[in-house]
Amino acid sequence: MKEIWLIIKEQFQHLGMIFRMSRYEDKATYQSHYLGLAWQILNPAIQVGIYYLVFGVGMNGNRKIDGVSFFVWMLMGITAWFYTNSSILGASNSIHRQVGMVAKMKFPVSVLPTINIVSNLSSYFPMLGIVVAVLLGTGVMPTIYWLQYFYYFICLIVFLFAFGILNATITVLIRDYHIFLQSILRLLFYVSGTIWDIDNRNLPIWMVKILKLNPIYYINDGIRDSFLSRAWFWEKANYTLIFWGIILILLILGSHLHMKFRARFVDYI
Repeated sequence: MKEIWLIIKEQFQHLGMIFRMSRYEDKATYQSHYLGLAWQILNPAIQVGIYYLVFGVGMNGNRKIDGVSFFVWMLMGITAWFYTNSSILGASNSIHRQVGMVAKMKFPVSVLPTINIVSNLSSYFPMLGIVVAVLLGTGVMPTIYWLQYFYYFICLIVFLFAFGILNATITVLIRDYHIFLQSILRLLFYVSGTIWDIDNRNLPIWMVKILKLNPIYYINDGIRDSFLSRAWFWEKANYTLIFWGIILILLILGSHLHMKFRARFVDYI
């Protein structure tokens, strides 16, 4: 637990630097593009259109789910997924990619995954605004349940941070791990409730219960619970406890490995 506290303390001590470097990353990524930061919205918007045509119109006949069209239902999940996917992959490669900075100066290495997570918020928040606009445009009115979104947003950030520290450390130690992680995320896209309603896919009950243990599913489904006014998080007490248990395990493993090996990161790279 001491290692977890030290890692978290470093994040708060360097918050200013985290936000400054995240803004720099945004500008550096798109500085050579004519449309610049607009690609942060255009790229996911194009992908949303493709997934809707394939899975919504082509395979689901644009049927309704939970009282809303498939497009609206999918948009809520896929917006969170784009942010989750890019943050997991970016955080996992953050320390290895910044080897020059790590080698040349005294630097709090643990903030590198966090910088990537914060940087990706610049594309997530506009997409979230589009989700809210679409919900209002299709007649879904705000209720007190919408306040619950902030809880699931905290869940999302904490999960990405805990998983990011672990992945970034393992990627330095085992370079092939990043490629393996990419393959796992491709699978998780289809089994995390992003574009499929796993409760209505004629899957065995035992398989559905296992899939619902996935932290990404917990967050995706919780965001829909909030915006569609379906349920409170304490009504799913078992899954909530399992989610935070997984987070604690990730934090313990990630913090321990990070503190154990970070003095030798440059040597491993």
